[in-house]
Parts: sequence; C-alpha cells; structure tokens
Amino acid sequence: MLVLMNHKRYRIGQLSKLSGLTERTIRYYDELGLLKTKTKTQGGQRLYSDSDLIYLKRIMELKALSFSLDEIKRIINLGDEDESGEKRRAVLLENYRQKLDDARRRLESLKENISTLEWHIKQLEMTAGSFKDCPGSLCKDCTFRESCSFTQD
Repeated sequence: MLVLMNHKRYRIGQLSKLSGLTERTIRYYDELGLLKTKTKTQGGQRLYSDSDLIYLKRIMELKALSFSLDEIKRIINLGDEDESGEKRRAVLLENYRQKLDDARRRLESLKENISTLEWHIKQLEMTAGSFKDCPGSLCKDCTFRESCSFTQD
C-alpha cells in the first residue's frame, strides 16, 4: 500500500485482497467504467483508492441483489449528473422495489413448485402397484385432482 498526501493507494493485488474479488474482475470493472480511478504510478500501474474499494463493495452488494452490470453502471454514472445523490437514491429505491417484487414472484413460483413436488412424492409413496399405475382409488380424495394429468373420470 502506498500513501500519497495522506490518501491510501492500493495496487490491484492489494485491492483484490481487500475486496475479495479477483484481479481479473477488478480490471473488467475498470474497463466498464465502474471504477473512477485516474491515478497511476510512474510505471503506468493504476493505483486504487479507498473510494474505489467502497465502489467495489457496493458493486458486490448490488450484484448479490441480482443487479446486472449495466444497471450498476447506470446507477454509478448518475453520480456524475447529481452530486447530491438524490437521483441515485431515487433510482436505487425504484430498482430495489422492482427486485423485491420480482423476488416475491419467484418465491410464489417456488412455493407452487414445492407443493407440486410434495404431491408427486406422496403419490409415488402411496402407489401400491407398478410405477406405471395411477393410484386409482386415491384420486377421488386427492387435493391435487384439478392439476393432475393422470386423473381418470
């Protein structure tokens, strides 16, 4: 770690260790414009700041919440348009709400899938005959009768 004018500066390997990201990922994020570092050594190596480390941690957080890199880039670039951060805050709130709605829809779908799997397990466990046979007499009491493709009326 280099210290220049009371500001910490990190080479990419150091930033990688601090962030938990690979050097390759950091370079990729840099190429995409997700990091704003302009400082370089005399040899041309980039030097990253504490601010870059914070951005990396924010990127990791947003990725964990299913944000795409394009979405993240748009959010980061809003900082260039609005120093107060209000645009970024508003966009983040809108995106978080959308992600929450999406997650709730996925959860409902997952619950339906779990219920269907439980039904299939129950049916297989209750079938006394061949695997090819329908449970037969169990159908009239089956709670999944409406969705069963094997129901015979």
